[in-house]
Amino acid sequence: MSDQLQQHLKTLSGNGSGALLREIHRGIEKESLRISPEGRIAQTPHPAALGSALTHSSITTDYSEALLEFITPVDTDLEGSLRTLADIHRHVYSQLNDEILWSASMPCVVAGDDSIPVAQYGSSNVAHMKTVYRYGLGHRYGRAMQVISGIHYNFSMPHAYWEQDWREAGSPGGLKDWITGRYLALIRNFHRYSWLLIYLFGASPALCASFLRDRDTHGLEKFDPEGKTLYLPYATALRMGDLGYNSAAQRDLQVCYNSLDNYVGALRKGIMQPRSEYSHIPSGQDGDYQQLNDSLLQIENEFYSTIRPKRVAYSGETPLSALRRGGIEYVEVRCIDVSPFNPIGLDAEQVRFLDSFLLFCLLSDSPACDEAERDHQQANLRLVVNRGREPGLQLSSRQGERKLTDWASDLLQQIDLVAGALDDAHHSDAYRQSVAAQQAKVDDPELTPSARVLREMRERDLPYFRLALAYSQQWAQYFREEPLAADAQARFEQEREESLAAQRDIEANDDISFEQYLQRFYAQYQAV
Repeated sequence: MSDQLQQHLKTLSGNGSGALLREIHRGIEKESLRISPEGRIAQTPHPAALGSALTHSSITTDYSEALLEFITPVDTDLEGSLRTLADIHRHVYSQLNDEILWSASMPCVVAGDDSIPVAQYGSSNVAHMKTVYRYGLGHRYGRAMQVISGIHYNFSMPHAYWEQDWREAGSPGGLKDWITGRYLALIRNFHRYSWLLIYLFGASPALCASFLRDRDTHGLEKFDPEGKTLYLPYATALRMGDLGYNSAAQRDLQVCYNSLDNYVGALRKGIMQPRSEYSHIPSGQDGDYQQLNDSLLQIENEFYSTIRPKRVAYSGETPLSALRRGGIEYVEVRCIDVSPFNPIGLDAEQVRFLDSFLLFCLLSDSPACDEAERDHQQANLRLVVNRGREPGLQLSSRQGERKLTDWASDLLQQIDLVAGALDDAHHSDAYRQSVAAQQAKVDDPELTPSARVLREMRERDLPYFRLALAYSQQWAQYFREEPLAADAQARFEQEREESLAAQRDIEANDDISFEQYLQRFYAQYQAV
């Protein structure tokens, strides 16, 4: 255990610190494809009964009209967040007629790009910008990649914790800069150790062959003689590899988390500098917008990363401008697969481990990172994505090559100490139990979700598509048999009406052209 981790844990065991650990803030964003009863991507528009995808606070869409995104409000009650997520599912199912939600990260049958309708948000400038951005993603990376689903986990410490932490360190500089620096330290450690999350929670070792219908250099193996399913024997989360939410072009973007200036500067450069490979895609010529610009990144969100530093932005404000204005407010973890084995895609045990893991990343030593270490981190991630359960797999650490299972066990021993502090704060043993459950997966890879997917496919003699469809149908029945309470349903109906009214107000108040709107938006990057 590092000296820094030991000192932080000692401080957290002091009087009053337990209350701070009970005030960890979290929010969950979960994506789910709407599908037909036959398991095809829904071609229907976003249901009007769900409200406005532009302004609804808990139900929106991601890339496609069919790709729903459910958002829980920031909360300190872990179980409450999961109940809210379940309630959103119940409400959505009450409005879907015969459609259901796909229960896995890798998509159902994909019949080419034309089968994936791009999300629409209305007639306002901000709505048009969101849709054009998505057209750009489709042209750059293909639409199939954009209907992969995931879970994003938002995490932050309470302000009182930061005030105490800053005072304990001697109040160096300003509090805002201190908080930002500590979150950057968390992010650096996250990149060092996020392969562990991929191993423990990856649930996408296989995919429907239709996803790669136009690609023959994918390197996957046929799971069945007909080749309906493609897989790798020891894969954990193909979603996080070169076949999934990844971008070869972005590998030239050297994003560094040693300082906020480094991070903002790298993304600003990606947004401001044109790229020849995108110049053929219309970006406003004669009013034709098939992308927002021809730069490496249209906006910050196009930068694919397993974790992002975030701050809530003002209306119309760019994410980089928000970070520059107020510093980092929270982090968004983006590498979690949707579990087909759970009705909402994750459970309390997993959330408790995520809290323990992120707190470990925050409290541990976090030296500055250089290009060589970033290369090692990316190599580790690829290895665990494609071969994570392979016996004897070696990864690169700062101390040299290490066996994955040995390194994972060492990390879990330290995370267990953090979990102990969380248990003390909550007067429970649930956090340490969550760590013990992960150690069991290290001891026996067959307990991992990725192994379970492949095992059930073999035991039930089902291709990936049929297995995921069976779970999707099971969870659809689960939610439809347990409808929402009347008061909860009334709240969703009220929010639907409020969101539709808010969209109408935005549309009515537009007073400039789309070209002017984009000019004002991108002018902000000159100042960051």
